Amino acid sequence: MHRARTVKPPSMLRLAAAALAGTAIEFYDFFIYGTAAALVLGPLFFPTFSPLAGTLAAFGTFGVGFVARPLGSVLFGHIGDRHGRRPVLVASLLLTGASTVAVGCVPTYASIGTAAPVLLLVLRFLQGLGLGGEWGGAVLLTAEHAPPDRRGLWSSFPQIGPALGFVLANGVMLALSAMLSDAQFASWGWRVPFWAAGVLAAAGLWLRSSLAESPRFLEMREHARVPLVEVVRGHWRLVLLTAGALSVGYALFYAVTTWSLAYATERLGVSRTVMLAIIMAAVVVKGALTPLVAVLSDRYGRRPLCLAGCAGAAVWMFPMIALLSTGEPLLMFLGFLVALISFVTMFAVIAAYLPELYEPRVRCTGAAVGYNLGGVLGGALTPIVATAIADQSGRVPWGVAAYLTGIALLSLGCFALLPETRFVKVAAVEPATS
Repeated sequence: MHRARTVKPPSMLRLAAAALAGTAIEFYDFFIYGTAAALVLGPLFFPTFSPLAGTLAAFGTFGVGFVARPLGSVLFGHIGDRHGRRPVLVASLLLTGASTVAVGCVPTYASIGTAAPVLLLVLRFLQGLGLGGEWGGAVLLTAEHAPPDRRGLWSSFPQIGPALGFVLANGVMLALSAMLSDAQFASWGWRVPFWAAGVLAAAGLWLRSSLAESPRFLEMREHARVPLVEVVRGHWRLVLLTAGALSVGYALFYAVTTWSLAYATERLGVSRTVMLAIIMAAVVVKGALTPLVAVLSDRYGRRPLCLAGCAGAAVWMFPMIALLSTGEPLLMFLGFLVALISFVTMFAVIAAYLPELYEPRVRCTGAAVGYNLGGVLGGALTPIVATAIADQSGRVPWGVAAYLTGIALLSLGCFALLPETRFVKVAAVEPATS
């Protein structure tokens, strides 16, 4: 049992900036692996496979990170609901950063044989475990400090972090691709972004060391003994609905940023430099739009925007695949941009939406488990399934478009069953100052 405590509210801008920086660093770690999997990990760690099988195997290790994320949300959610949101931010960042640096040190198959992909698999699992805890801690710390009428806006700052992390990860890869020969990039160049994660993790730990604990956590007199048990018993339907609802966002994002990168470079002959630049440009626009969409959710509600994003995704998947298949940079950029606008219409909102759906005593576990289960459904499977479908298709992989449209319709149905939460009370203490 914890005694209720009060704290002086921190600057909301400072708190949101620290949350944004932390998620940017952790998602840099996670995304750099996805880019490496699309470009080099197949031949380096699965050289006995055919090119297609090697890519599938590399994406398989990529998917392991998503499988680990719900487990991380259970582990760190327990800590967050029992001991506070702040410890989660420090522990998850440390775990993700250390495992990312280690990936850059793993010898290839040529050096140590089958031990190489096994080590890769273990480290990817640890990456996912850390990231599974990151999102819940960062989002709750901002959502539970934020004033009710601006909760959508302030909670969106951690959601900008993934875009920054992606741009940083791919920017480093793009620079290395431009500066190094193919042989140098395959030999050691791909490792540099993983090693850089150590410096970023140290910076993130310093930023988070002075963050104040969530006021909503401090005021609670009773905490869940075993949060996961309470979530399963009392909120299982909500967890399944949120996971299904969020799966389209993950599917969209990783279809654009991971599968299309491998598909365009291997099947269409587009250079990796061009593809990285196109994808980065689309993600930059997505990141810039995040706070603007979040402001709309404070005025018009969370659910309407999520429904609009799902509907837009369902309508756009066939045009996106058609534009991708042209191999023309501007047309591919247009296809990716509209898809990511649909994505951000949902994911700019959910940082406020999910905490409002769950009661405070199990909020860290419930929101994070629902969020990360959606990643398994949409993020882990999409690059693997899309690669397999595209291999059986002709010039235009319409099967991939049908697959993505199906996920969008599933998510649309799940969002339709969720309630509106804009006026739900999240924090009962004085909100943070702006």
